[in-house]
Amino acid sequence: MTKANEDITVRAAEPGDAPAIADIYNHYVRTSIVTFEEEPVTAAEIARRIAEVQSAPLPWLVADRHGGVIGYAYATGWKNRTAYRFSVEVTAYVAPECECCGIGSLLYSQLLPILQALGVHAAIGGIALPNEASVALHEKFGFRKVAQFPEVGFKFNRWIDVGYWQCML
Repeated sequence: MTKANEDITVRAAEPGDAPAIADIYNHYVRTSIVTFEEEPVTAAEIARRIAEVQSAPLPWLVADRHGGVIGYAYATGWKNRTAYRFSVEVTAYVAPECECCGIGSLLYSQLLPILQALGVHAAIGGIALPNEASVALHEKFGFRKVAQFPEVGFKFNRWIDVGYWQCML
């Protein structure tokens, strides 16, 4: 557990965080292209996802302010072939009222060292484009754009490009 300041603590996600995480995530499901899920996700499904990530074992972190989750970040295996075992995909989401407050940076500042300590060699961020905030977050932590796939997602009746940023840990 790391004290970020007097108000925000970054800690490992717990099953009881699933409803708050679902609320944050579902805001983006309903209103944006940053996730390609099109239907809201239940708290039970989020709890299952947290357990799956943590059993990998990989980190799923939350930013907690006074007992309430205001953001989260986690890593999943990049692909399931064994040669990919040293690569992960990283993701962060922040409560809409906390966007542009440094919560994503706070989470990545904790997530990336944990991944490095676990022996992860490459961290990859997939970003639905355009998304200036996510690009800026990843580049702040040394990620560099390595690929862009045009029109691979379709949401809100339009085609969406996806770019990939990579950081060697």
